[in-house]
Amino acid sequence: MKLLRYGSLLFLMIYFIISCETVPITGRSQLSLVSDSEINAMSFSQYKDFISKHKLSNNAEQTQRVKNVGIRISNAVALFFSRQGQSGELAGYKWEFNLIEDKEVNAWCMPGGKVVFYTGILPITKDDAGLAVVMGHEIAHAVADHGKERLSQELLTQMGGMALSAALSQQPGAASSLFLNAYGIGTQVGILLPYSRLHESEADRLGLIFMAMAGYDPNTAVAFWQRMAQTKKGSSPPEFLSTHPADTTRINTIRSYIPEAMSYRR
Repeated sequence: MKLLRYGSLLFLMIYFIISCETVPITGRSQLSLVSDSEINAMSFSQYKDFISKHKLSNNAEQTQRVKNVGIRISNAVALFFSRQGQSGELAGYKWEFNLIEDKEVNAWCMPGGKVVFYTGILPITKDDAGLAVVMGHEIAHAVADHGKERLSQELLTQMGGMALSAALSQQPGAASSLFLNAYGIGTQVGILLPYSRLHESEADRLGLIFMAMAGYDPNTAVAFWQRMAQTKKGSSPPEFLSTHPADTTRINTIRSYIPEAMSYRR
């Protein structure tokens, strides 16, 4: 029995090692059990479904501002990967930027460049630079494959490392839920929690670089996150129970990232 357990553990260790990719800039290894083609196909399907069920903003000026900032940031991302000799990392991306009518303070980017901003976040972003902070951060999550990493972790821990295609075929409801959870719908306290905070810090760092390359001032990120902190109602949970870094931790860390980001500013 012990031999069987050790054999299973060894298999999982080897499986983990050969299923790793590397995050741009940070060089951190991450688990990847899902192919880009699989994740993009699922992303495009889920995005189409989401847009069909939510009201797009009828404010033409705000919608165009979101799109303009999105185009500038996505162009910066393409330039960044080109300079790294990694343009292939963006193969299959079909950028799309939408603004929906919703009071929730939120924004996200699915794999393949599918971006949504909620009107509830606009009073906090205030201007194009504020939009660029959020846009750079959310796009960083996507290009750093954070969602794919979380999905891979959940496929491993909840479905024994089952391939996404098999999970969709055999347990479509569960697989769909895993996908949505991987992109921030729902909060999980447990073994996967530290990775979520790590993802946030990586997205902050990459996002600052992207906005700098797009011609925006990364220093404006400090004021944005200060405004964001002021919007929270009630007491925040302890940092170890939060999927995001504590406000003071995040702002101080962002300040430490700004000099690096400024070196990329055109």
